[in-house]
Amino acid sequence: MMKKIIISIIVIMMFAYVGSAWFFSSKILELGITECDVEHFVFCGDPSTQAIVFEDVSFETIDGFTIPAWFMPAENAKHAVLLVHGRTASRHEGMRYAKAIIDAGYSVLAIDLRHPRQDPAILSTMGYHEKKDVVAALDYLEKIKGFSSIGVMGFSMGASTSIIVMAEDQRIKVGVFSGGYANSMDVLSEQAKVIYGLPRYPLMPLVELFFEWRGNLDSKETDPENYIAQISPRPIYIMHGTADTTVDFSHGERLFSAAKEPKQFWQAEGGAHTRLWQLNKEKAESSVVEFFSRYL
Repeated sequence: MMKKIIISIIVIMMFAYVGSAWFFSSKILELGITECDVEHFVFCGDPSTQAIVFEDVSFETIDGFTIPAWFMPAENAKHAVLLVHGRTASRHEGMRYAKAIIDAGYSVLAIDLRHPRQDPAILSTMGYHEKKDVVAALDYLEKIKGFSSIGVMGFSMGASTSIIVMAEDQRIKVGVFSGGYANSMDVLSEQAKVIYGLPRYPLMPLVELFFEWRGNLDSKETDPENYIAQISPRPIYIMHGTADTTVDFSHGERLFSAAKEPKQFWQAEGGAHTRLWQLNKEKAESSVVEFFSRYL
């Protein structure tokens, strides 16, 4: 009798273990469709709400997805800046910075990464497949708009994804990264503990296995900490808030430590996740524009 009870407990525990891992891998891969959050993104209309001239454009990725975007030209611009949003966001995320960048003489392309908004079957892969969207945007700027000198500004997952692309694609001359994570499994483990009270071990190794299998990916290729040193001698600017509860401030420190010169770091005291514009609009805009002006 006791043996059957023990076996039953073990089976139940195994089902709970596997079920929890499957559940959390689903939370990573399957994004809901949310409305633009004015408190976070500030500008939730199209660029015309800021009196910005723009074109609605789109282009194809190498694996057949259509990426919608806003192209915002600056007069006589010789350089362009690509804005790349975070995991649950949209192209609205970078619009806080768009006008200041355009006014400084740079054309801007704000893209929507692949998302269930475009197709309910699309999975979020912490940058693994989203890298193709960033490359397609670079192709558009180079081949359609004629820019050979391109900067990038990424937020959260968009920052981490853009770091990896920049390490591999010399067309990106300057990178500005706000609230990026250093290691995808580290940040997911931290969020699992905060939101669900789930321990990293023994849960996360199985979550990672399900994540890789279901997403058709290698999670090691979603860790910008392993790539960022390859960017040098091209310059990077890392911005991270000390009050970030989504991607801990330590990730910004790790990225900066792993990067080689030239590099710049803004330790934004009291800054929330990718909300440094709200913390200090003047410094956020001026430091980004000055960095692009110095290096691009």
